[in-house]
Amino acid sequence: MNCGTKSRFLWIAIILLCAVIGAVAYYAYQTQERYAITQTNKYNESFGNLVNYMNSVESLLAKAMISKDAEHSAETLTEVWRDSNLALVYLAGIPMNTEELSGTAKFLNQVSDYSYSLSRKNIKDEELSDEDFNNLKTLHQYSIQLENTLNQLSEELYANKINWDELTKNKSLEYAQAVDNVSMFSNIDANFTQYEGLIYDGAYSDHVNKADKVGLTGDEISEEEAYQKVRDFFGGERIEKINLNQFLENANIPCYDFSVKLKNQQNECNIEIAKKGGWVIEMQNNREVSQEIISQEEANEKGKTFLAEKGFPSMKETYFTKLNQVVTVNYAYENNGIMAYPDLIKVKIALDNGEILGMETTGYLNSHTSRDFDNVNFSIEEAKENLNENLEIMDEGLAIIPTEWKTELLCYEFKGKVEDREFLVYINVETGEEEDILVILDTPGGTLTV
Repeated sequence: MNCGTKSRFLWIAIILLCAVIGAVAYYAYQTQERYAITQTNKYNESFGNLVNYMNSVESLLAKAMISKDAEHSAETLTEVWRDSNLALVYLAGIPMNTEELSGTAKFLNQVSDYSYSLSRKNIKDEELSDEDFNNLKTLHQYSIQLENTLNQLSEELYANKINWDELTKNKSLEYAQAVDNVSMFSNIDANFTQYEGLIYDGAYSDHVNKADKVGLTGDEISEEEAYQKVRDFFGGERIEKINLNQFLENANIPCYDFSVKLKNQQNECNIEIAKKGGWVIEMQNNREVSQEIISQEEANEKGKTFLAEKGFPSMKETYFTKLNQVVTVNYAYENNGIMAYPDLIKVKIALDNGEILGMETTGYLNSHTSRDFDNVNFSIEEAKENLNENLEIMDEGLAIIPTEWKTELLCYEFKGKVEDREFLVYINVETGEEEDILVILDTPGGTLTV
């Protein structure tokens, strides 16, 4: 073998070695990247759950502050105990040193222990003292500050201003320590209500999938009759084309699923027509809305008028969410001054021209029926005696609310305020007992309850 041949073999060997080294290095780099992504996802999941449970703890503490019924108070405080412990679990999954988060962990432990001890008092039918309520008030104030801090940290993380790698390596120690300082971000608006479209149901929405659908009345309709229902709904002159996508036999409510192309509109609409009775279950029109012209009050009225025209009279607006110049309003059936919250319909309204862009009637179709409540044993004045004395009553009336056992209760509904926080308190007209407390949240994204 001459020198030239040896030289070529040497160069080939060097090139192959470099290629192998490069491949190994690239594989190691890819493996490290995948590991980093996996870890980031785990951290994000832990942090997201921490924020969610902290929000829950804050709302539950607010309810506990004004609850006067021992049984309901015990339930609320038990939920505080549970959610504060879950928040601690997810706090442990965040890549910060224990010292940096010691104050946060200590606070959550205190909330857990104290709420548990108070719930035991309630279970033994012992009344909470003024000192107990003052302690709950103090814990609630700190929970608001911690909640604001976590929401601010969330904004910084998801805006990529800082990352978990920095926090893990203490490159941003000052910021990491800010999580432990629950007063640092006390003036920051916590905004955790970014619900889209028809996702948020408002108060008392867990009833929407009842087996006995008392509001779903009428005879079964044919496919051709379903087509006519679609034409009637949109107006035949507006329709360019209708397609039947499928018949959903195993859906919660068996229905015909259509797509509809409207004239002078690029995107298609979707609509579901119930086989029984021909009721519209859901309609979605996802046209883009670029400006906000009409007011919330005008939108409420347009939605109410629309529902009456479609066979849903006597509906009253309750809560709403707003996103991308479209407002979703929750309407409940009202009869003789009694709000029937189970009879829920959601309507999406465009704020540029008031066009109805969506509706969902599942709650109404599950629950709407004539009701007769004979066992009213307490007057509204007597019911007030069972309210927390710190509740400043702003409005009062009668309301039907569903229970976790798929039944309904007639209650006195009291809307009131404690300091700057608004609540809804429900007192059973038959027993005089406190059935539920909801916190009202007025946010830039709408009026919600938790």
